[in-house]
Amino acid sequence: MKKHNGMRPQDIIVLLKIVSMQNQKWRNIDIANALKLSPSEVSEALNRCKIAKLIDGKKKSVHTNSFKEFLIYGLKYVFPSEPGAFVRGIPTAHSAPPINENISQGGDIYVWPYAKGNVRGQAIEPLYKTIPEVAQKDKSFYELLAITDTLRVGRVREIKIAIEELDKKMKYAK
Repeated sequence: MKKHNGMRPQDIIVLLKIVSMQNQKWRNIDIANALKLSPSEVSEALNRCKIAKLIDGKKKSVHTNSFKEFLIYGLKYVFPSEPGAFVRGIPTAHSAPPINENISQGGDIYVWPYAKGNVRGQAIEPLYKTIPEVAQKDKSFYELLAITDTLRVGRVREIKIAIEELDKKMKYAK
């Protein structure tokens, strides 16, 4: 049995991508291409997630209750993020859908730094470097990432909304 040397950020994005696909058939290469990861990175991520019991033994079905529990209670401690400098980028956390649809946007704007972005706001380091580019191609995946970032950096009210949205998104995932 392989040793678990801790979770890595790409593990989270691989699982979020699988959840966003809502039970569609997929192969490791599909996930790798969609996330701009190497196939070996996807394979290793799935192995770590299997050992952590976040995905089933066949590495095809996310254990949504366990994953949700990890996202809500562990993510901000394992992959913390602090808002940084004001930069151009792509909205995330409570500044992006679906969270921004439930709150008034009078406060801070959070973005992933990205030269081709069209919004200025405080930088939030994405879980993985390819996120700003790949998130724009998949609305469901982007929303899951925004929810995840809200869980990492949000205030109590925003986190409550993020948990409600996460429940909706994971309701139909396996």
